[in-house]
Amino acid sequence: MFESVEPAPPDPILGLTEAFKEDPSPGKINLGTGIYADDTGKTPTLECIKAAEKVVSETATSGGGYLPMTGLAEYDRGVVALLFGEESEIPASGRALAAQTPGGTGGLRVAADFIARIKPGARIWMSDPTWANHNGIFTAAGLELATYPYYNHETKALNFDEMVATLKEVPAGDVVLFHACCHNPSGMDPNAEQWNQLADLAAERGFLPLFDFAYQGFGTGIEEDAFGLRAFAEKGMELLVASSFSKNFGLYNQRAGAMTVVARTAEAATVAMSHVKLAIRVNYSNPPAHGARLVAAVLADSDLRRVWEQDVTTMRNRINGVRQQFVETMATKTDKADFSFVATQCGMFSFSGLNKEQVLELREKHSIYIVGSGRISIAGITSANLDPLCSAIAAVL
Repeated sequence: MFESVEPAPPDPILGLTEAFKEDPSPGKINLGTGIYADDTGKTPTLECIKAAEKVVSETATSGGGYLPMTGLAEYDRGVVALLFGEESEIPASGRALAAQTPGGTGGLRVAADFIARIKPGARIWMSDPTWANHNGIFTAAGLELATYPYYNHETKALNFDEMVATLKEVPAGDVVLFHACCHNPSGMDPNAEQWNQLADLAAERGFLPLFDFAYQGFGTGIEEDAFGLRAFAEKGMELLVASSFSKNFGLYNQRAGAMTVVARTAEAATVAMSHVKLAIRVNYSNPPAHGARLVAAVLADSDLRRVWEQDVTTMRNRINGVRQQFVETMATKTDKADFSFVATQCGMFSFSGLNKEQVLELREKHSIYIVGSGRISIAGITSANLDPLCSAIAAVL
């Protein structure tokens, strides 16, 4: 049976990482994978996690029993408070319930299965472009896909007017996926006024918003990056959130994520969560414990929370600094293209404006690995590789 099966195509991002690992060039540069690295090119263990490890080792109960289907209760409470704010009525009201999931990807798949279960035939509308894995996740759950305009490649800016025009035609009961902040892959987010306009539109049209929230704190700040999500929540509408602590806690291999249901009432949220549990049960049954314990320990302790906020600030400042350095260095290398737009974007990613031919030439001639769309991971740029990177880009323009 297996001998007759054709090889599956490589994942456009993870497959690129495999090719990078096999490249023998000593000067190779990987700007494909979305993993934060410091200026030495290493992914650090955050100071808050080092401290939390000690707390967890002293307080965690022994034994290897399963967590509940929805995960660690204190973790779930921390997720809701972080998403909507300690002072919000939402955590206290009980109309938001979180289920711990294996990473943000797990949260998205649980959300997809939940949607397919309660609303068969619903379409999910995604930004054009969007994260490469979104299409696969929602297709695997049996959902019909649709897109709305988002990024203008000519102006290097948000295509907001066309985005709104399309969303005005989305039928009630369909699902619209939003990137809560640090849009992947474009790095362009709506501003506060635009988020409020989108929230009004969602309330008017009656579609179900689903937020992918993987980079809280990497845009402007931990609280500021939740503005769009909270603008929707304040309308009292139903919504879903798939969130992740891979980036902002550096817990990439601990798979700490969540899927949060926000309903109009606490009773409706409980009913919805009963269906979320069914989706979890037939997928992975229950999530891993250790990463959730670390996150819960940090969020529950005011001192550790302050350390974490500083950790996030350090990572965000490095990424923003690299953006500016890239723009300034490219200006010294070439006058064939203006890269100033990179400094106006936020988060770990940027559309570089490079086409597929240029991306391929960078890989074949310079051992620089970039996703075919031209998306680059800003966090992969360091003091050591900035100049050769910019020289290579100038060469292929």
